[in-house]
Amino acid sequence: MNRISDLMFHCHRLRAFLRRSIFSQPPPTTSKCYLLLLQLKPFFPYPLSISHNFSSTTCDSSDKQSFTVSYFTNTCGFSPQAALKASKRVRFNDANKPDSVIAFFTNHGFSISQTHNIICRVPEVLLFDPTKRVLPKFQFIASKGSDIVTTVTRSPYFLLKSLENHIIPAFEFVRTFSPSDQKAIACALFGSHTITIDHMKSKVKLLLHMGVPPSNIYLLLRTRPTILRCADLKQAVEEVKGLGFHPSKSHFVVALQAKRGISKSLWDAKVDAFKTCGWSEDAILDAFRRNPHIMLCSIKKVNAVMSFWVGRLGWDPSVLLAVPSLFSLSLEKRLIPRASVVQYLLSRGLMKKDASLSTPFICTEKYFLQKFVNSFEEEEETSKLLG
Repeated sequence: MNRISDLMFHCHRLRAFLRRSIFSQPPPTTSKCYLLLLQLKPFFPYPLSISHNFSSTTCDSSDKQSFTVSYFTNTCGFSPQAALKASKRVRFNDANKPDSVIAFFTNHGFSISQTHNIICRVPEVLLFDPTKRVLPKFQFIASKGSDIVTTVTRSPYFLLKSLENHIIPAFEFVRTFSPSDQKAIACALFGSHTITIDHMKSKVKLLLHMGVPPSNIYLLLRTRPTILRCADLKQAVEEVKGLGFHPSKSHFVVALQAKRGISKSLWDAKVDAFKTCGWSEDAILDAFRRNPHIMLCSIKKVNAVMSFWVGRLGWDPSVLLAVPSLFSLSLEKRLIPRASVVQYLLSRGLMKKDASLSTPFICTEKYFLQKFVNSFEEEEETSKLLG
């Protein structure tokens, strides 16, 4: 019994030594650790030069990582930080396999930048046999009428999944609710890491039973598939229905995303942000009913829109409350440039301020140019001629 206890004690010491030896030089033959190895030799079939073996392995691993980092930097154009991060996921000794993978993508119509972008997101693909693991997936995408380059560039993570065990079953599941093969394949591949059929079938059955149509289930699969795995889905659906959202409407899905995807503390913080313009909770809830997207906007975006609309332009915040979709528009691409046009028209008396200020912002680009730009240019040209 004492011999077993002594052996276990020495094993613990040896384990600690071996762990340290991976990162250190071999010990001198006079060291206590080396003498410990001699003492335990009858119990372990390893050579006494085990520390040399570990050091060699560590050196090889370090060299492999160094080569991988160099390849990512020089061949793929990665930054040193991105190259180091990718090298923690894959490593290789030479360029033969990664070069063959890059050539494979190039031969299938991918540009160098598209290929490098894919590798940056899924570096594991450089270790694949492209003919066996990638080509069948390309063929499956093409068979559904989708463009390979566009589809893979947008959602490369599916390349890590099994075609037979995951991709095809996910496609068939989504296709039940999708209006076309092309949309089904795009949805299945985009959500390849979140669509889990076994967990979702019962939830989908529940939603259908509660009056949610297939079109809205497809919308959930396309935008927020994780909702179809939550344990309290029934309670969330009942809560959204209680707010006045009908399951057959697309806003029902958006409201469900907002209520299920936002924590109570974040919800309250967004309500407080809206209150800064003097809105009551009832008014905010009413705006949410008309356009539930407003609660999916970040607090930063809410504050930025209100600061621009009220603080910079001096316009009535009630317009934002009446048309909450304004919060979902881009400040840089939509609100700011169109506001400059509206301000000019107001200053020239070509537009009345009591008119709906929201119209120029929510209309299409074609209508905006026709109604608020081209028509007034023609009027000014006519005025100049009449002189």
